[in-house]
Amino acid sequence: MINCKLPIINELGLHARAATKLASLAGRYESSIKTGTELPLVDAKSIMSLLLLAASQGTELIFEFDGPDEDEACSMITRLLADYFGEGK
Repeated sequence: MINCKLPIINELGLHARAATKLASLAGRYESSIKTGTELPLVDAKSIMSLLLLAASQGTELIFEFDGPDEDEACSMITRLLADYFGEGK
């Protein structure tokens, strides 16, 4: 199991398009991927759960990866958030 904290750095936060990209990427992995600002964490493969977090710019999300491809999932999701969800800023 991998636990890490990743900041939301894009200006619009975890809005609908960003949540869709995150859930879509998380859905590619067999591992369980959960996220949130506090326990209990929510399923990162669920767009609705991600939107309910209402994570604005500067929010630090806790991520928990657990499964056979957890290393790759962690790496790719870290990259997605660091790339501003592909939105430039």
